[in-house]
Amino acid sequence: MQIEDNITAVLYRAGDLRLEKRPISEPKDDEVLLKICVVGICGSDLHLVNDGRIGPKIVDKPAVLGHEVSGIVWKVGNNVLNLKKGDRVAVDPGVHCFRCDPCRSGRGNLCVNAVFAGTLQSDGCLSRYFAHSADFCYRLPDHVSLEEGALVELVSVAIHACKQGRVGHGSVVLVQGAGPVGLMSLLVSKALGASKVLVTDYIQARLDKAKEIGADFIVQVHPRDSADVVKQKVISALVGDPTTSIDCVGSELTITVAVRATASGGVAVIVGFHGLPAVNIPITEAVIREIDIRGNHHYNNYDYHEALEMVATGTIDVKPLITHHYKIDEVQKAFNTATTREDNAIKVLIHTD
Repeated sequence: MQIEDNITAVLYRAGDLRLEKRPISEPKDDEVLLKICVVGICGSDLHLVNDGRIGPKIVDKPAVLGHEVSGIVWKVGNNVLNLKKGDRVAVDPGVHCFRCDPCRSGRGNLCVNAVFAGTLQSDGCLSRYFAHSADFCYRLPDHVSLEEGALVELVSVAIHACKQGRVGHGSVVLVQGAGPVGLMSLLVSKALGASKVLVTDYIQARLDKAKEIGADFIVQVHPRDSADVVKQKVISALVGDPTTSIDCVGSELTITVAVRATASGGVAVIVGFHGLPAVNIPITEAVIREIDIRGNHHYNNYDYHEALEMVATGTIDVKPLITHHYKIDEVQKAFNTATTREDNAIKVLIHTD
């Protein structure tokens, strides 16, 4: 393969991921052409590759995934002033219109005209070259690596989750799921001043990683545990109730635990989901105890700014989450590793250059 070839990973249907050569796009006036360097594999990518769908989104035509991205500016559009060729950038994949009511009220993540790369709505960045809005590319400081830059999007998701959960100084936080989003939510919770963070998972190796990067408590749960059993394990470990629960799994069980374990008047934030159209949750208990149940859709523009600042200043260290590296021609192996969690895989990166 020549470096000039725009090698791209294209998903045709569940389990059918192919490498193809695609044309290199010319950037529009407000865009930059990026030479993509690093792409992280997200849980949503795994759902699409393995199941052919996530929630209501179904793979019904060839699609390019990839939205955790860093790269180098290769060419700039006529109107671009904020970037130049050679700049190393982190890429915010969600382009907002800034004109609709949600955007104007500061909730760009709910933009009615949003185009989010790599989520079937628009092709993503698992490619050697990709044209993207210059306003949504953020120059990386010299000391921040391209690998760290690719994780800024994930940090943004965790920041938004913690804000949805009102996490601050003195908060007691339950994080369910010690995958990349859960571990990042742990890091951000501690950075925002949480006094205690407890992380649950089935897999002991992931819990060990959570403890290594700052969890105050870890609790191994089991697939056959009931919600009440998990709740009791959490409360026993914390010697009390969490004020915020961040559910990075999204199963009926974990959502139920998030409601039942959270202290009255607290917040349960649902970040992960299994793609089911509906689940049963204890809504009566949530009403009686005034538990806020809040969704978490991507993140706002300022969350991305804040995420890059946290990484650049060393407020959080994302490097311990990176466990595996693959080249783009090893894309199938990369997805297999992320799916099977081989060798205790957490964050798997694909290097496209």
